[in-house]
Amino acid sequence: MITIQKASEIEESFFDGRDFGNSIDTVRDVLKDVKSRKDAALHEYSAKFDVSSPASFEIPMETLKAAADKMKKDNPQLYNSLCYSHELALKFALKQKDSFDDFEVELAEGLFTGQKNIPVDKAGVYVPAGRFPLVSTVVMTVTPAVAAGVKEIILCTPPRVHPDDAEQAKNSGAGVPGKSFTGGKPYADENIMAAAYICGVTKAYACGGAQAIAALAFGTESIPHTDVIVGPGNKFVAEAKRLVYGTVGIDMLAGPTEVFIIADSSANPQWVAADLLAQAEHDVVAQPVLATPDKALAERVSQEIEKQLETLETKSTASQSIENFGRIIITDSLEQAAEIANRKAPEHLEIAMEDTPEQKKILSLVHNYGSLFIGHNSAEVFGDYAAGLNHTLPTSGSARFTGGLSVRVFLKTVTTLRTVAGSKGGIDSARAAEQLGIAEGLMGHANSAKLRLDSFLEQAK
Repeated sequence: MITIQKASEIEESFFDGRDFGNSIDTVRDVLKDVKSRKDAALHEYSAKFDVSSPASFEIPMETLKAAADKMKKDNPQLYNSLCYSHELALKFALKQKDSFDDFEVELAEGLFTGQKNIPVDKAGVYVPAGRFPLVSTVVMTVTPAVAAGVKEIILCTPPRVHPDDAEQAKNSGAGVPGKSFTGGKPYADENIMAAAYICGVTKAYACGGAQAIAALAFGTESIPHTDVIVGPGNKFVAEAKRLVYGTVGIDMLAGPTEVFIIADSSANPQWVAADLLAQAEHDVVAQPVLATPDKALAERVSQEIEKQLETLETKSTASQSIENFGRIIITDSLEQAAEIANRKAPEHLEIAMEDTPEQKKILSLVHNYGSLFIGHNSAEVFGDYAAGLNHTLPTSGSARFTGGLSVRVFLKTVTTLRTVAGSKGGIDSARAAEQLGIAEGLMGHANSAKLRLDSFLEQAK
């Protein structure tokens, strides 16, 4: 049963970032090992942690294409849904790119400064494939890199037993958790491979876990190093990304998923309960939250959660999330609900209200969230899968200072300077630079500026 509490009863820890275990020592050893021994280390970790440890890591492009062709034939609805999701995501990402202008402006006479947005050369994409192989994550991570103009998009995902090796693996009792099948052909989850082909991955590798992050950061004999690494994963993957940041760029450090719903009396309790459960089924530590001043709605949503749980296939996970981390907060007002949401800074924020002046007021008050879903019809699950938005979003309060994965992650914004000799702007900047260099005791700086100043003054005569 979900906890129902008054706003005055919220404990301070509710607003803290959530940490579920320290894995730094283990991950640091993995990173060091892969950096040193490269492919040899990858093979050992794959044999230890994965159901398959292939003889080589790169999945041939024809294998990716075959997976896409198979999906198109055997499951056309899924294929079409993936293509639709990719199409919307690409449209949105291209619009984002268009909003990042390149420009040059004359700040002073003869002094031209500018900005350019340049894509990174190589992007690393990590796609987990544990209990729920996240096929949608391929769309969300690869598509903005394509829109940014990245030349090489390298995907890593945990290995699976290749169909050609299935009989041998079965006969040897391998290819299952705890006993890896070694030496086979590189392969991965078929839906992930199909999505990789549809979305335009350059190369794909059957390599997972913290060791995959190490390979993408440092490079091995098989897997090239990249400039930025994006994508979700378990606590070991998240810790690996934290530790390699600086060697490469990363999108963010994602923790347990969360949704925060602000609802008034117009909300449909069945829909609200479904949205809370959709988040709860991700993980036993996912956090679904409802804030409403309507106590009757709170009771109806609680009852509806229990009703829907009975037939939910992911009940075992969702019920633990609801029981341990879910809550319904009874607020004094919708404004107070907005204040609590801003303090929480949730990954997903839903405003379950009609399109009224009151809704517009609440929309004007909220400002800390990864993605905002406005009105009863804008289910958060649309953003997860097929609305153009990116579902890789900040968690654990980090929405206070960052947004989600976007084209921006794959672009470098660099600046330019062009100075006309003898111009007033050039003379003034040279004179100011000389004085500031002297003030800081950096006489080489001052001399460099003075040489230009003398030349500019001469040409200005």
